[in-house]
Amino acid sequence: MTAAPLTVLISGGGIGGLAAALALRQRGIRVRVFERATDLRDGGAGLHIWTNGTIALQRLGVLDEVLETAPVQHITHFGTWRGDLFGAWPVGGFIEKYGCPTIAVERSVLHRVLSAAVAAYADDAEIRTGAAVVGFEQDSDGVTAELSDGERVRGDILIGADGIHGAVRTGLLGAEPPRFTGYIAWRGKAELRHEKIPPGTFYALFGPGTRFTFYDVAPGVVHWMSVANGAPGGHDSGDVRAMLRERHHGWMPPIDDILAATPPEAIIRGDVLDRAPDRRWGTGRVTLLGDAAHPITFNIGQGACQALEDALVLAEELATTDPRNALRRYEKQRRARTAGLQRIAHRIGVLGALEHPLLIRLRELGMRAVWPQLVFRIAERDQIAYATRWRTPANPLPDKSFQTDGA
Repeated sequence: MTAAPLTVLISGGGIGGLAAALALRQRGIRVRVFERATDLRDGGAGLHIWTNGTIALQRLGVLDEVLETAPVQHITHFGTWRGDLFGAWPVGGFIEKYGCPTIAVERSVLHRVLSAAVAAYADDAEIRTGAAVVGFEQDSDGVTAELSDGERVRGDILIGADGIHGAVRTGLLGAEPPRFTGYIAWRGKAELRHEKIPPGTFYALFGPGTRFTFYDVAPGVVHWMSVANGAPGGHDSGDVRAMLRERHHGWMPPIDDILAATPPEAIIRGDVLDRAPDRRWGTGRVTLLGDAAHPITFNIGQGACQALEDALVLAEELATTDPRNALRRYEKQRRARTAGLQRIAHRIGVLGALEHPLLIRLRELGMRAVWPQLVFRIAERDQIAYATRWRTPANPLPDKSFQTDGA
């Protein structure tokens, strides 16, 4: 007799949870996604998706739809608040080398595309909102997840994809709080067409104890982030946009224009948190994925990319071997892959937080010396090339994907 298909319970309906649901369903595995929010949506921030992430999206079969909105990037710029560049990475070359571009996209757009793809498998893919997983029990035959309303649901596997504070993570590893990095991020979105923001723009600029990053995520839509040192748990009062414009007064154009075009109510503040790499992600029939397993700060732009990779590796392993062995094989691969990225992202954040003028001068000299030749080469080797495992002649990139205007 043929064994019944596995049923995988997924706690969390964000990018990682939905990508895992899609990858698993494409392998013939039933999925049930439980999301605490009452509406299935995932914020208004932007995401920088490097080529390893777009290769994963192509493998999931959704890249074409994402590229209907997301601009393709050809050069990413890194420099000082004055606009002096210490590195320009020609990421457009990844298109020819790896077959997929580097892009930027609104988180909500990627979330919508993934959720629609999962919903297409209506018979064997359930997505429930307003249903938070608050605990679980497991035995030799399966896992029982407890929902916030007291309902108990049964499956063969439970995946915690519910973020850095996730209940599944707490049940597995305890309630240790995440680490505050020492800095805070303000994020916003401006509807702006500007001569200094051509399609495919990306800038990351460093100042004294503060940084500013901006990139277009759709035609005429710019996502930005301002980062500054501070204490955790704070709240803004008064005119937050005016405060940010004062913070970045005199910075290179078009930063002031971007802030001026941002509605104050669209600005989101959040403490930046991470964790040191964990030695263990799961036990038995339960494991973690995405930020629940390996929260990576935005400093290297790999958070969403790594969640997408997690989803593909998890599906590959569960399709080929016993569930418990599959989870341990998945964890072994992904811990080795993500631990170094967590550390690198944290260290870059430490560099970005420097305030003393002498240390800032040394940072700029060091970045000019090593970023163009060494850092970019290492980043390509360690971050981008990994995803070539999913590139095959059977899934070439359509010609329209090379366009830079998002059309």
